[in-house]
Amino acid sequence: MADVLKLQGVSAGYGEAVVLNGVSFTLQPGTALALLGRNGVGKTTLINTIIGLTRMRGGSIHFDGRDVTRQRPDERARAGIGWVPQERNIFKSLTVEENLTAIMRPGKWGLEELYAMFPRLAERKRNMGNQLSGGEQQMLAIARALATNPRLLLLDEPLEGLAPIIVDELLAALRKIVREEKMSAIIVEQSARKILPLTDHAIVLERGAVAWEGPSADLAQDADTLARLLGVAEKSAA
Repeated sequence: MADVLKLQGVSAGYGEAVVLNGVSFTLQPGTALALLGRNGVGKTTLINTIIGLTRMRGGSIHFDGRDVTRQRPDERARAGIGWVPQERNIFKSLTVEENLTAIMRPGKWGLEELYAMFPRLAERKRNMGNQLSGGEQQMLAIARALATNPRLLLLDEPLEGLAPIIVDELLAALRKIVREEKMSAIIVEQSARKILPLTDHAIVLERGAVAWEGPSADLAQDADTLARLLGVAEKSAA
């Protein structure tokens, strides 16, 4: 079975600035990857590069066995890459249900399945996007990406700035999506201890390069690496 995603020697950035330097990794179908690192190391740039929003300086990107290095972002999206950006980018002048149906594609993720995954959205389906709380907007952003029925889901800081109760709800939903539904996913997150239990593998970036790569369970138990690369105290690594 082909890798769902393969990056080989990827260097990329914005304009003349090079942010990523020789990044290589593969993602197997049905597995989830935690993308970790301190602020400013290139995590969002890596997500943006996979979706096609940066300037490639070297290397290649293969998705589902096909070279997408030179494809436009819309072509990659149609090929099956779903994206939840930090900014969420929901349609605030549309209702919850209109947000979902406007971009929905055939597949297992229909309205019924999305509302079952996010009951809050079912309760607010007639509300406009700008009437939702920050947590509800994040749920809608994730549900909207799922509505395209992607082969790969990219989530950039999905827990950032949310109340603890909403974080718990989102973590439970993400656990179902990647563990039970076996969605291939890359999740960017500042809190290693929150996301490592949900994922199969982890990559830690430092200065735009891969500084550590391996099973998530191994990193969760590696107090020295967590402290050195992520600033995580030993008591938080459990």
